[in-house]
Amino acid sequence: MSEEKHHHHLFHHNKDKEEESLVEEVTYSEGKTHEDYEKEKKHHKHLEHVGELGAAGASAYALHEKHKAKKDPEHAHKHKIEEEIAAAAAVGAGGFAFHEHHEKKEAKKEEKEAEGKKHHFF
Repeated sequence: MSEEKHHHHLFHHNKDKEEESLVEEVTYSEGKTHEDYEKEKKHHKHLEHVGELGAAGASAYALHEKHKAKKDPEHAHKHKIEEEIAAAAAVGAGGFAFHEHHEKKEAKKEEKEAEGKKHHFF
């Protein structure tokens, strides 16, 4: 096979042509690019989902401990305390997910303002 011939694979198809056609990245007023805003939104979305999973897991554990408290009256006090701790952890994780949801919305709002789509006259 000659060295002139290039094999194009599934994910690297016409990579050289793509590099030539790249458009210059637009920088907004704060020095952030569109990619920076997208990464920030994706980061907050990921953390929001982590918080949701934490809340779901802690809630499930709290229910599990509540069930154990009923089934094991000898150690019911221990299970009740663990249930309350898990419930507090679930509330905390839910609050974290809520916080990240608002951070994601704020990042989206900042991007739109930086693009100049929103005009505040008052």
